[in-house]
Amino acid sequence: MRPTVLVLNGPNLNLLGRREPDLYGTATLAEIEARCHAVADRHGLRVDFRQSNHEGVLVDAVQEGADGIVINPAAYGHTSVALRDALAAVDVPTVEVHLTNIHGREAFRHTSYTAAVSDAVICGAGAHGYELALLHLAELIGGEGRG
Repeated sequence: MRPTVLVLNGPNLNLLGRREPDLYGTATLAEIEARCHAVADRHGLRVDFRQSNHEGVLVDAVQEGADGIVINPAAYGHTSVALRDALAAVDVPTVEVHLTNIHGREAFRHTSYTAAVSDAVICGAGAHGYELALLHLAELIGGEGRG
C-alpha cells in the first residue's frame, strides 16, 4: 500500500490564481493539486489534498492521520497554537510550505508556530514548493520511486 501524504492548505488559498497574483503567482489551487498528484504518483505516494478557511477543520484533518504532511498553513502558521499542537501530537514527517518568502515580508510573518514542529520549511519557491515538499517526504517515508 502506498504511503498517504496529507497536503493541507489554510485560509484564502482557495483564491490562488486571482488573489494578488503578483505576490502569490497565477497557479490555482487546482493546478497545484494536479502537480502534487503527478509528483506523488512518480514517487509511490498517495495524496489527500484539502483546503479550509477554518482552523478547527485543519486541526481535525491533521488528527485523522497520514504517513506524512505537507502543510501550507497560510496565516494560521503565524497565529495558530492549536494547529501547531495538532502537528506535534501526530508525530509524522511534516514539511511546511509558503508560496512567498515569509522572511522578506511583514515582520509578523517572520514567525511560524507550525515551523517549530515541521521537519523542513520551504518558502519562496512558489507553487514548486509543494513539489519539493513531496520529494522530501518521499525520502523520509519511503515512497516506492525514491531517488
